[in-house]
Amino acid sequence: MTAYLITGAKVVVGGPEKDTVADLLIDNGEIVAVGTGLDAPAGAETIDATGLIALPGLVDLHTHLREPGREDAETVLTGTRSAALGGFTAVFAMANTDPVADTAGVVEQVWRLGREAGYADVYPIGAVTVGRQGTQLAELGAMADSAARVRVFSDDGDCVWDAALMRRALEYVKAFGGTIAQHAQEPRLTKGAQMNEGALSGVLGLTGWPSVAEESIIARDILLNAHVGSKLHICHLSTKGSVEIVRAAKRRGLEVTAEVTPHHLLLTEDLAASYNPVYKVNPPLRTKADVEAVREGLADGTIDIVATDHAPHPVEDKDCEWSAAAFGMTGLETALSVVQHTMIDSKLLTWADLADRMSYRPAAIGQITEHGQPLEVGAPANLVLVDPAAERTVVPTETASLSRNTPFAGMKLPGKVTATFLRGEPTVLDGKLTKSGISK
Repeated sequence: MTAYLITGAKVVVGGPEKDTVADLLIDNGEIVAVGTGLDAPAGAETIDATGLIALPGLVDLHTHLREPGREDAETVLTGTRSAALGGFTAVFAMANTDPVADTAGVVEQVWRLGREAGYADVYPIGAVTVGRQGTQLAELGAMADSAARVRVFSDDGDCVWDAALMRRALEYVKAFGGTIAQHAQEPRLTKGAQMNEGALSGVLGLTGWPSVAEESIIARDILLNAHVGSKLHICHLSTKGSVEIVRAAKRRGLEVTAEVTPHHLLLTEDLAASYNPVYKVNPPLRTKADVEAVREGLADGTIDIVATDHAPHPVEDKDCEWSAAAFGMTGLETALSVVQHTMIDSKLLTWADLADRMSYRPAAIGQITEHGQPLEVGAPANLVLVDPAAERTVVPTETASLSRNTPFAGMKLPGKVTATFLRGEPTVLDGKLTKSGISK
């Protein structure tokens, strides 16, 4: 294994007062020295990181890798390559595959595919219910005891709308410290919904998706979790009202965490006026007031993390009329840039805050210790080097993903990942993928 000496990077290790320009020596999969004027040992490669920021490897708690079943949209290999280019060293793969990841066998298959691919560690999320049908609990205990050691469960794409079943799920995972990640969408309030409900949906003639459909499920589940005393995570929170509900719950000391996607930090419902299905997503793009509220919620810690909800689709599922198009957007390769644009450059967050929201906290929620660690001596050498001064135009055909449904196509975004290291070995160098991933 080659040793690497990274020189002159701004190393993010804690609060702003701790960030410092330093060298990082990584060898045998670990950070073995942090300081100034470090000497490279024999055989080591030196990377000049002057002007770059060194962050712990990013962790995405909400990724759709599509394999098994929809390899025309994405595979574990292509998805993790996309993750590496975005600075991620670990991703949590959602359960809406075909077959559904609702058994120990399927989650172990996804886990092993991630180990073989080697560009980012893959942690499967198990389905809450059999087939994600919302009628019977899946094999939660068996998935938890499997080689994949599943600790997060979600029917994402569908809501666990039955309150009694949701309560049983929260009670069941409490036995082994698991988390239920809820897709907050009351289905009876969103039947046929196509975009955010409001004046614009009326003008466009598209069935509206009311904010209360999200907010009512979040409020209900917070109350259920308070009764059970388990762990609840809210997926892709998108409305001002949802932020207020979660904020009130945290003030009461209730155990609930929440995520926001990059696209909900930046884009608004106005884009639906183009009828371009690339902007069709679940939950829908909301209003400017909602965007401001989720930014504030992320800044003050009400929203714990940023998660991409990377949802790749083949061309035929998006290149059609709005009503027939699939919901979803890709996001792994643009997430860091969007967060820099909306939160860092606007002074709402520091780079240390970003490390917290995109590495430390998602790793903690997902209960993985191999990632989300400060860049200190003895820590796993999972890290990313970012050029904050760079600017790039998003070109869909230049992504590693098999799918091209990015809502940021043609946009100029700040920041560029120049290198990503997984256990001390580069998966990305000079902004390009290395030839092979890292076997675990």
